[in-house]
Amino acid sequence: MKFDKKFWATTFTLTGTIIGAGILGLPYVFSQSGFLIGSFWLIFLGIITMYGFLCLGETVLRTKKDRQLPGLAKKYLGTKAEWLMFFAVIFGIYSALLAYLIGEGQSLSFLITGSYNYSIYFAIGFWLIMTLLLREGLKSLKKVETWGVLAIIIIILIITVMYAPQINYKNLTTINLSKIFIPFGVVLFALMGFTSIPELELEIKGSEKKFKLAIILGVLIPIIIYFLFSFIFVGVLGNNVPQVATLGLGKIVTLLGIFTMLTSYFILSFSLKDVFKFDLNLKPKTSFILVSIIPVIIYLILYLINFLDFVSILGIGGVISGGITGILIFIISKKAKTMGNRKPEYTIPINWPIIILISLIFILGIVVELVF
Repeated sequence: MKFDKKFWATTFTLTGTIIGAGILGLPYVFSQSGFLIGSFWLIFLGIITMYGFLCLGETVLRTKKDRQLPGLAKKYLGTKAEWLMFFAVIFGIYSALLAYLIGEGQSLSFLITGSYNYSIYFAIGFWLIMTLLLREGLKSLKKVETWGVLAIIIIILIITVMYAPQINYKNLTTINLSKIFIPFGVVLFALMGFTSIPELELEIKGSEKKFKLAIILGVLIPIIIYFLFSFIFVGVLGNNVPQVATLGLGKIVTLLGIFTMLTSYFILSFSLKDVFKFDLNLKPKTSFILVSIIPVIIYLILYLINFLDFVSILGIGGVISGGITGILIFIISKKAKTMGNRKPEYTIPINWPIIILISLIFILGIVVELVF
């Protein structure tokens, strides 16, 4: 079989977009609910989000003019849906950037000083360096995404081999039904990556018939990686998994978390900057200020009220951003079946009962995350 560069580039770009801060919070929530419950949510929500990715892929193929998610929402659902999609996308990115600041501050403090006492200083230092890089406009560094993903996969496989002999399988069979919904938001956050699909359709141009398989593999790889990652940490550490999981297995493994968050922070910063610049038509200086200043301001506010909770930020970001985006995508997909102006290379069945059922699941997730 001939190596298809476009196909694999598309697959790994999607994988790279999905894998981010969420992976570091998964072992903690899995340990809280029980590994089996966490695995259920990973498979269950993995199937729903993969279905969403495929529906969105079909919608993009049905649409002649290249559009981002807000543009698709406007075309098929109107201006109000466009602004709702804007909110969902921006809220999700800001949640991730905030989580990265929390995680990097704790990880760097632990790595360099052996304690978390200096987390705020390292978080601000990390933010300052990222802001300077963002200001320089080093877009070429966005290319680290594919190589970064390959490196993360290799490192996780190495960790799996290294720590497999230390697994206590009793840690993997504990179930806590009182915390059954704890993993929902973080798992959903970890599976987010819808914003990449319109760009991936451009990346695979000429090989659109393979777009469906690229999406399936691009989502399946993170699910497998998440399972292995959580399996090792929960198996070895049990209930002692920290919120930023990599902090639990020593300084060398902590470097994996630092590397993952650093590359993802940079890539997401550029994505948000482009949203403000191209979609909202804001001036470059205004876009830069909004991208760089808001996360650190929110971080400092949360520090003052003592709510720098890595997992809670991921959970809230997951249910609100992922839930709203997911619901809109399914409705858009249904509308595109009749309103699209291009014949797609593949089709995915969808109807109102499915949309209503999935929407109720997402709404339940939002209520549970925010109320309980």
